[in-house]
Amino acid sequence: MVMDMNSATSFFHSVTLDRDKCMGCINCIKRCPTEAIRVRDGKAAILPERCIDCGECIRVCPHHAKKAIYDPLDVLQNYKYNIALPAPALYAQFNHLEDVEIVLSALLELGFDHVFEVARAAEIVSDATRAYMRQPGITKPVISSACPAVTRLIRVRFPGLIDHVLPLNAPVELAARLAKQEAHEKTGLPLEEIGAIFISPCPAKVTASKMPLGTEKSQVSAVVAISDVYPKLLKHMHADAASPIQSQSGKIGVSWASSSGEASALLNDNYLAADGIENVIRVLEDLEDEKFEHLDFIELNACNAGCIGGVLTVENPYIARTKLKRLRKYLPVSLNHAENVGSELKWDTPLEYTPVLKLDQDFGAAMRKMNQMEELEASLPGLDCGACGAPTCRALAEDVVRGIASPDECIYRFRENMNSLISNIQKLDSFIPNYLKGRGVPAQPEKTDRKDDKE
Repeated sequence: MVMDMNSATSFFHSVTLDRDKCMGCINCIKRCPTEAIRVRDGKAAILPERCIDCGECIRVCPHHAKKAIYDPLDVLQNYKYNIALPAPALYAQFNHLEDVEIVLSALLELGFDHVFEVARAAEIVSDATRAYMRQPGITKPVISSACPAVTRLIRVRFPGLIDHVLPLNAPVELAARLAKQEAHEKTGLPLEEIGAIFISPCPAKVTASKMPLGTEKSQVSAVVAISDVYPKLLKHMHADAASPIQSQSGKIGVSWASSSGEASALLNDNYLAADGIENVIRVLEDLEDEKFEHLDFIELNACNAGCIGGVLTVENPYIARTKLKRLRKYLPVSLNHAENVGSELKWDTPLEYTPVLKLDQDFGAAMRKMNQMEELEASLPGLDCGACGAPTCRALAEDVVRGIASPDECIYRFRENMNSLISNIQKLDSFIPNYLKGRGVPAQPEKTDRKDDKE
């Protein structure tokens, strides 16, 4: 169920709710970074224009009522030529993996015609970022644009930081563009018949393929989950088999899978890397307050430990990080540079503010509603308990002003009203004569027949 506060706007979301499984608990509303979830009538509901598909609600829901939408693996049947785009996080799912080419070979056996590593594109983006950072006059610190959940968070909640966002395509988008162009030149097939299938660790990248940032149309044809591909790959992985494909990525590209991997590739120690949506928000708030003015670069990942902590992975993220360190020992530093990539790297369209948190499009009406909201918030207990179905008292006040909730949904306010009502009833009771209450009514003389009296 979604609560649409702006029906004129269309939204695609990869994070959805199974109402049958929802038990109406408030775990999700307390963890949502954009206050996009409410509990009404015993079921969760999603405000679509606020959701950034970070997947945090999937992670914390004890009833598995939140789930991610992604493409099934049989999407390969929709294209004449299929290219696998494995995220670097995929390599961190396997035990004792010492050679990336084992995974690449298994992907070919699984049914793909070719493999283009996203790690390869990540190295190109790293090289382009180093060049971008050397340009005079850019707004610093520069914020990575690789995590679509973070980029959308900035659009809806931190519009003042939009100019800080790196205006380069994320590695997966660049990988799709380069892979399809290579396949077109090799096969002669038109681009629409070539499938660039991303193997994703998180739902946010599913949304990014449908509603891309920085470009009008994504070249990612479909997105499948690592959790779906992983068990199917296991039977095709043979350490002693000759690989028909050679890995074209190194330590820099593979390191993008975990937190600080992108930032460390800049060869500049003046950076900050944070992971986990709550830490991301704290960093962005501090950046708004100009606490990081001397930093050059900020890498932010919505998932704990980075992409290896995405909800579509199978391995514990901290174990995956250890596996990644082991794998990196056998890799060269980098095999890719940004030369000859050209316009494929840069955004086609600028990042724009999405004013989904506005109370009204009319400024005067918005100010009146703001005053109403602040007055109502002042009358609420300020406990932010979530029992009303909104994450905070301020969020409840906003819902009331928007007309989608009642002040009495606050159980503390409701209890106070009930106690006041009971007290008033008790006061009123003391002024009512007993005989009007049905207690101690004066006895009426018994009527007798006059004829009997005479006798």
